[in-house]
Amino acid sequence: MGSQRTIITISDKDKAWLETYSRLRKISMAEAIRRGIYYLKKKETEDTYQTLVNETKGIWQKGDGLEYQQRIRSEWESSDAQ
Repeated sequence: MGSQRTIITISDKDKAWLETYSRLRKISMAEAIRRGIYYLKKKETEDTYQTLVNETKGIWQKGDGLEYQQRIRSEWESSDAQ
């Protein structure tokens, strides 16, 4: 996996926070930024999943979904026994 060096501009207040955060955790500021990016990517994935769940909630209109799943699965089990 390659990496790139990047220069960013942040406020003095954010830089002070980043320095304190890094010092307390005994990591470099670059590592703190990498962890922040990882966290944001993970959160974005979780948010996307939750959005999909919310947007598709209630679209099944053919009765009790759990009952349907159990019926289908019981058919699989009976075909496995043959």
